[in-house]
Amino acid sequence: MIRKALPSDCLNLAALSLQVWLHTYAPQGIRSSLSQYALSTFTEEYFIKLLETESVDIRVFEQDSHLIGFIVADLNSTFEGCSGYEIVTLYVSQHFHGKGVGRQLLKEIEHAHGCPFWLSAWVNNHDAIGFYHKLGFNIVGELTFNLEGEQHRNHVFAYTDTSCG
Repeated sequence: MIRKALPSDCLNLAALSLQVWLHTYAPQGIRSSLSQYALSTFTEEYFIKLLETESVDIRVFEQDSHLIGFIVADLNSTFEGCSGYEIVTLYVSQHFHGKGVGRQLLKEIEHAHGCPFWLSAWVNNHDAIGFYHKLGFNIVGELTFNLEGEQHRNHVFAYTDTSCG
């Protein structure tokens, strides 16, 4: 079931974020900068603030009363050369990859807010890059993510035709 996130979801959103983020961005193991970022960012309070932000929409995917994925859209975010809003986060528990959860979450946001939209993924997140290419997204630019002075490249993806997926 997909629905709008509620304040009561924020603790689970934080926990799932930690799980997905560390799995994705710490393939060589944990180090202080990764731990500091993850533990200070992905908190219950962080998600409560997002829910209180008028331009942000968070949808959750639940199965048997368990959170297995979520999507965050920022309707006011822009990127030069891209039309529409940003999909800030699309996280699905690794246990549910390949089961259509990410695709359904994207469709839900598209249904709620229309097209077009854009998103970014770390250049070494090959699973996400393959997923977005499979859905018809193309690389249209690049962003960098600063993690304690380290610059990490991210591809920016969008549909390059006139319709969404």
